[in-house]
Amino acid sequence: MSPAVSDVVVTEQYVMPEEHYINSDTSLKSWLLTVDHKRIAILYMLTITFFFFIGGFMASLVRLELLTPAGDLLESDTYNRAFSMHGVMMIFFFLVPSVPATLGNFLVPLMVGARDLAFPRINLLSWYIFLVGASFAVSAMVLGGVDTGWTFYTPFSTTFSNSNVILTAVGILIAGFASIFTGLNFIVTVHRMRAPGMSWFRLPLFIWSQYAASLIMVLGTPVIAITLALVALERGFHIGIFDPKLGGDPILFQHMFWFYSHPAVYIMILPGMGVISEVIPAFAHKRIFGYKAVAYSSIAIAVFGFLVWAHHMFIAGISIYAALVFSLVSFIVAIPSAIKVFNWSATLYKGSIRWNTPMLYAFGFIGLFTIGGLTGLFLASLGLDVHLTETYFIVAHFHYVMVGGMVLAYLCGIHFWWPKMTGRMYPELPAKLSALLVFVGFNLTFMPQFILGYLGMPRRYHAYPPEWQVFNVLSSAGASILAIGFLMPMIYLVWSLKYGKIAGPNPWQATGLEWETSSPPPTHNFLEQPIVTSEPYNYGPKEGEV
Repeated sequence: MSPAVSDVVVTEQYVMPEEHYINSDTSLKSWLLTVDHKRIAILYMLTITFFFFIGGFMASLVRLELLTPAGDLLESDTYNRAFSMHGVMMIFFFLVPSVPATLGNFLVPLMVGARDLAFPRINLLSWYIFLVGASFAVSAMVLGGVDTGWTFYTPFSTTFSNSNVILTAVGILIAGFASIFTGLNFIVTVHRMRAPGMSWFRLPLFIWSQYAASLIMVLGTPVIAITLALVALERGFHIGIFDPKLGGDPILFQHMFWFYSHPAVYIMILPGMGVISEVIPAFAHKRIFGYKAVAYSSIAIAVFGFLVWAHHMFIAGISIYAALVFSLVSFIVAIPSAIKVFNWSATLYKGSIRWNTPMLYAFGFIGLFTIGGLTGLFLASLGLDVHLTETYFIVAHFHYVMVGGMVLAYLCGIHFWWPKMTGRMYPELPAKLSALLVFVGFNLTFMPQFILGYLGMPRRYHAYPPEWQVFNVLSSAGASILAIGFLMPMIYLVWSLKYGKIAGPNPWQATGLEWETSSPPPTHNFLEQPIVTSEPYNYGPKEGEV
């Protein structure tokens, strides 16, 4: 490590501003009626954390059931409802809004040098809409849950299921409008409210990633809203859209559902990639390698993400020629993701690397997301997909991308910008231990599931042959370690709010406009309008220079 770069610069002489966005008015009414993007980000963070723990509890029931082969803890119908509500809560009410609604809301105006988002009142409205949608889903869970899986496949969801399909679908539909409003707000803010001197190629890569994800949110979310509305109408009035007995087509549902739900993976993962693109250069203390390639790759992922939906349908009866095209495009979409990984790796080369907690999460993200991406190529191959689809291989692949990727990126971003959000540092030792537990627990949970899937264990079954028990016991043990790793940040981050050291405006010695204002930032972000005069990630010589 270069002696010129210290792990953390904590300025004890630094005094927090007397008035900032947290303490400007501490009444409950001021928070519930706020139009400050930073406060709305905190409200989202508290809300989605609640749904994360609901989804985590459902996952715990699933893993406890799978400890033994007999299916002796939960009945089959209860098990169906447990994994279905786990998927609904985690995907629609945690993963989709996690980085955009929390870190995105907090950072986008700060990073572009704006006083707030373009439409502050719509931003607040989006949170209330999200709460209304989530209330419908929680009500459905309290009333018995849903047993269709998070995919709501027809005709089971429209005809045969005896669970709360309509209530859950309406909740997701309503929450989708919050996603649309958030994406629209980010797009307009990036286009119209950048600080003087901030051209497109002076934008932080987090903004590029969030912008690309916002395009998907605005263009793709209406499709899932229409799809779930049609499911509710079909179930309630039997109008024959998806029911083959009434002239409908159940495969049409899968086309409509996956046209949104595969790009939705990039709504979740693109902002996480943006987080990693900020953390890597900061803790390598080096310019990002290939800035324009990383920026363009975000847009490429958003574009290609809309062209690969049918690789979820290779066994659904689609044309073999269509399947070949979608297989090819699924391989192509891996290229921009690979560009990011290679450029992050090149940025680390000869860098002055500091092993603070955000950097540990960033390394964990790169390793686990790479495994998730490479196993996705297995599933894009027609022959292998026939064997592996609907097995635990799918479960492992999806979680390596979403949990190993998205959740680690979210935790990485929370730890990186926590000093900016609160003005306080968290204790490094328990934070590093938590990152280690998450990494070890995650691999112990999901690596055995690749083997189970290869051996043919179907997903969504609560009973299985005894010869698979050892892998399931390993998986459940790993889930226990993973749960401890997830719980620890709740403890030490809350502790840091009162007892953490004063952070100072830039404890990581990072670049970017958000580090040029106070910690916590004032209500309107900057005391004076910032003017951008240099390139992003100005840590040292340009590529090729000494």
